[in-house]
Formats: sequence, C-alpha cells, structure tokens
Amino acid sequence: MADALLAVEDLSVEYRGLRGAARAVDRVSFEVAPGEVLGLAGESGCGKSTLALAIPRLLRAPAVITSGSVRLGGRDILELDDRRLRSIRWSEIAMVFQNAMNALNPVMRLGSQFADVIRTHTGLGRARALERAAELCTLVGIDPARLRSYPHELSGGMRQRAALAIALALEPKLVIMDEPTTALDVVLQREIMEEITALRERLGFAVLFITHDISLLIEVADRIAIMYGGRIVEQAPARSFLESAAHPYTRGLLASFPSIDDDGERLTGIPGSPPSLIDPPAGCGFAARCTLASDRCRETPPFVEIAPAHRAACWEVGA
Repeated sequence: MADALLAVEDLSVEYRGLRGAARAVDRVSFEVAPGEVLGLAGESGCGKSTLALAIPRLLRAPAVITSGSVRLGGRDILELDDRRLRSIRWSEIAMVFQNAMNALNPVMRLGSQFADVIRTHTGLGRARALERAAELCTLVGIDPARLRSYPHELSGGMRQRAALAIALALEPKLVIMDEPTTALDVVLQREIMEEITALRERLGFAVLFITHDISLLIEVADRIAIMYGGRIVEQAPARSFLESAAHPYTRGLLASFPSIDDDGERLTGIPGSPPSLIDPPAGCGFAARCTLASDRCRETPPFVEIAPAHRAACWEVGA
C-alpha cells in the first residue's frame, strides 16, 4: 500500500520473565490507509492489546520490542527519541483504551484532564484549553457542564465518550481503539459506534479498531485482520469476509457466534487451547487445533492470495 498512513513491518514484542520470554507479538505486518478503518480481531491473549500499545510505544517492562518497524507517515516511531515521540502522540496518533474508568484519573475533574492534554501538547493557556475542552464535549455529545464532574460521576457510556474526546483533542491522523465498547451494554455499544463512525466521516482520521467481536467489525471496518497466537493469520476486505473467510481459525470464529436469521443453527466451538507463547510450536500455531492439519503444517505457512487484498497464512488454503 504505497500511500499507507501506518505501516507495521515484522513487529515482535516479548514479555521477559523468570520462566523465559513470551512472544506476544510475532513478526506482525500490516498497513492502514488514511481515513481507513482496519479491524483487528482475535481471542483473549492473542496479542491484540500488546500490539496496540507497541505502536505508540506505550509498553512498559517487562515488555520489550525485539524487532520490526512502525512507520507513521514515513517516520519510524521506534527510532524517535523521547522528545520527538511526545510531539507526535495525540497530535498524529492517539489511543482510546479498553476501560475508560481506568484510563481517566479518578481524582481529577474531567475539565482538568482535558486541559492537561491540550496544554501539554499545544502550550495554550488554561482558559483557552477549557474552551477547547467544551468544544470537544459538544462534539461527542457530552454537556460541557460535565467538565466539572469526576469520572465516577459519569455513566459508562459518558466516560467512554470523554475518553474518545480526549483522544481527538489535537485532531490526530490515526486513532487506536482497544476494545472501546467491551464494558458497555449493547445499546450503549451501538451509540458509541455510531458516534465513532460519524466523527471519522467528519474529521477524516484513520482507525485501528481492536476487538474480539468479529460481528461488530464486519459492520464498521473497511478491512479485517485476524490474529492468533501473536501472529496475523488472515486479512480481507470486510465486505467479503463472511462469504470467503479462508483460514481454519477464522472460519471457526465465524461459526462460534449466532446468526439472527436462523433459529435452528448449530454453533460449534474450537477444541483445544491456544499455543504457549513461551514455547510456541514450530510452524503453524493453530495446527494442534486444526482439522485440516498435515505434516507440512509443522513449517511456518506462507501468506496465500485468496483474492485481491485477501491473504491467509495456511498451507491448506493454497493446496
């Protein structure tokens, strides 16, 4: 993708402990175009959140980025010094975390948290920063009077809107959203997703949307990537994802959630457990759970072109 806004190439992240190094992200590569929504899905523990934190370099010890590059607008974020890194956070790349209650400071009023972000990155005075905070609240459907509230005085949906507003404070080109609707009920989830879609259309930012809910991604994403055992195993346009999913793990995920059209549909789970990240198997990480596995699955599978912009890492797909 020649005009990619974000280009991640061969990115690996390890958590180092007494039992050894657990490779949570293993040679991951993908791209996000300007204004695009790339959905990243996978089960808990597959490395989604680690990947999300690695891109803006928000990981803390014992996590270590061991290889790869993360280019935003052509600049490798992994090579920036602290000063330059701070200059692009929130102005070019921002993040909405999974739990807004944990992301917001519980002992600071909402207005002070908005003002801190805005003043740190722009140098505006407090009065002007609070004016900007009121504008942002209005943008996401929060009464500006709520700027005097503490996070615990807000509903879950309002806290998530506040976190989204803070992420958009400096109008970044890319917003990473790490399961931003997981803690919300389905009604609030729908409202937040509609808000995100409307804001993206209005402001033009790209989104890396991370979740375990494929059905949600099919509605909101332009492209979908599936992650398993620290690796991306399939990428495809969202419009054709349901009909042409190729990787056995992806098909297993799609078969595990119910359809609203067929009351008699039988749901099937995926037997077995994810691979160890400390002592991963040679070759395909899904082979031990896959009904199609053969001897050559002990070797790392190549990505096979299924259709234009659709690739899957599986020996049997290309057979």
